[in-house]
Parts: sequence; C-alpha cells; structure tokens
Amino acid sequence: MEQLRQDDPPRIGDFVTLARLDADGGRGEPERRYLARSADGGHTVVACLPASGSDPAWWAAEAQQAARLTQPGFWPVAQLGGTPAFPWYASPYRPALPLPAVLAAYGGPLPEFLVRTLGGTLAEALASAHVLGIVHGGVCPAGVLLTACGPLLGCFGATRAHLLAEHSPAPTTGLDTGCLAPERAAGGPADRAGDVYALGAVLAYAATGHTVPERDEIPAGLRDLISACRSRDPQGRPEPARVLAELLPGAAYGGLAGATEPVSLPGRVVEALSRQSAEVLAAALPTHER
Repeated sequence: MEQLRQDDPPRIGDFVTLARLDADGGRGEPERRYLARSADGGHTVVACLPASGSDPAWWAAEAQQAARLTQPGFWPVAQLGGTPAFPWYASPYRPALPLPAVLAAYGGPLPEFLVRTLGGTLAEALASAHVLGIVHGGVCPAGVLLTACGPLLGCFGATRAHLLAEHSPAPTTGLDTGCLAPERAAGGPADRAGDVYALGAVLAYAATGHTVPERDEIPAGLRDLISACRSRDPQGRPEPARVLAELLPGAAYGGLAGATEPVSLPGRVVEALSRQSAEVLAAALPTHER
C-alpha cells in the first residue's frame, strides 16, 4: 500500500479510496489503481482509473471488453462505472503485488524457477485469449499482478489507450517502451505477435530487472526464448503455447492460469503479500472528505 497523494480522488463511484496499489512514481504504470472500500465498510476493492495522459474513452472500451472475458488468468473486471471523462472499474480485493513490487520485495531479479512459473502462466492466459481472437494489448511488468495462487494479467488494452491519446505512434512518457513491439511503435495495429513481444519483455524484467537487458544479463536457460519473443521480426516470435512448453516442459495446458491452489513463492514475497493484506484489513475509512 502507498499513501494517497493530493491529486488522488477521495472517492471512486461509491467507494472511498484508502491507498494506492502502485508505488508513487513507479515506472510504466498503465493505470491508476487504488485500494478502496464501500462507505459501509463491507466491501474492499481494487478500483482502477485510466492513467494520466491516456485516452479515457478507449480505456473504458477496453475495460468493457475485459469485463466480458471469462478466460482464466486475467484480473477480473467486476463492476464498471463513471462518466466518459472519468471512467472506472472495480474488482473484489485480493492480496496482489504488481511485478515491480514483487522484485522490490524480493530484493532484485527473481529466481529462474519463479520466472518460468510466471511466464508459463501468463503464456497460457494469452494463448486462451488469442484462440478467441482477443489481443491483450497491455502486457507489461506493472500489468502483472502476483497473488498467492500465481499471476494474473490486468491493464487490458492500456498500451492502445496511451498511444491513441497521443494521436501518434510514439509512446507517452509514462509507458514502458521496452514492452512495445517495433511494428507497434511504428504505428502498426496491436496483434498477437505484439503480445508475445511484450511477454518477452516481462520475462526479461522478471529475470534481470530491465525490460531491455543485454543478452548476457539474461540467465542462460532463458536467453534463447526471451530473445525469440523479442525478435524484431513478428514472424520469428513463438506462439504463446510454445512459450509455455519451453518454460514448463510437461506442464498440462489449462492447469496454470486461474489456479486456486497456492504456488511456491519466496518467503519475502509471501511476507509482502501478507503485510498488504493486514494493512488493508486495518485501514480505516477517512473521517472527512478531503
């Protein structure tokens, strides 16, 4: 949990904001995400708003599409609201850390076994969406939310919302450009190959702390796969199902995304998830409007 700033909204719909989910000034935040609670104190949610400088209408349209997506592996969109100028969505709260916060809690790049678990689960989620003809369009480190049962993909379409706001193929300042495929940066449409490029950037980030590391920085066991995902040639990138098979050989397709059993996580990450949960439970509603 991060303290609210003066420019943060005191309320989002019927919910009172308690804290930010993302660290203040965090890099590449694709949305503004808040921990919030109903006025009667009975419901705690993660409430999301478009990032500053993004296109609110496009962001709202992407949120509506995400709300209809029932495939496992995606952060759920349970409630939509707001106005064209101030759209928002909310999801029931569960302890979750954005991937940058996971690395901060762990103290650096993650061990290879966890990178493989994260990447395989995300690849399975993308594969299930791509089968339906759905492109995520917002895969990035901050869009990955780690729960006790594994990662979930949020920030659906955030990249497109940023780019459309600029009316230019050049990305906005707040966007993590390392996750943007070259053809997308040149003005091309969002597509499945772009999702794979961004997945490679997320794997690189988890393994090194950077979305665009030098090849020698990447652990040897992941080097070839990450390089293939980040190929400048879209045709040279592997399909998500192949990424899953390379990361987790022998894993049964359909058994990772949306799992309900806890996964093996480093103790420091488990501690951070537990601390967040305790802080949310202890958080009191503000006694007056700011």
